[in-house]
Amino acid sequence: MKGLIACVMLLATGWSVAAETPAVSLYDLEEHLVLQDGRSAMLDVHRGNKVLITMFYGGCQATCPMIIETLRSVESKLDATGRQQLRVLLISFDPEHDTPLALRDLAVARRIDTTRWTLASADSAAVRRIAAALEIQFRRLPEGQISHANVITVLGSGGEILARSTRLGSADDNLVQALRGR
Repeated sequence: MKGLIACVMLLATGWSVAAETPAVSLYDLEEHLVLQDGRSAMLDVHRGNKVLITMFYGGCQATCPMIIETLRSVESKLDATGRQQLRVLLISFDPEHDTPLALRDLAVARRIDTTRWTLASADSAAVRRIAAALEIQFRRLPEGQISHANVITVLGSGGEILARSTRLGSADDNLVQALRGR
């Protein structure tokens, strides 16, 4: 109770608790990924760049194609330098079906630029940990589909979360501003 009172008093006096707390990095998870080209990499595969990160699965016919188009929409709002520096990481909920070959085929079918965009899978336990860290809820349905939240996150160069959005279909200005550094 004393801690709660102290927090309320700090907020009432204008102190910012978050400013004094070091940013938590998603890269602290140290999860292993398998990329669309079959290589192994760590979750911090794009450390040093700003990253749009989300989760999806290749067999999704509902929102996952919209997630990809939304990522493209966000990307299109950046200038040429911003687009060149941006990395995009899509991690599959479905490692059983989203093998490197399946991810590579999806990249070709969706005309994804794999020089800057990475499609990846991980083991089921890692998928659960990554989803939890990104605040993406999901569950497998009896017919094999996966019901999931649609959350797109911007990571800073060290893996710190800068912005999140659940908007699909168009670029969320909060994501664009976080990528521009404003």
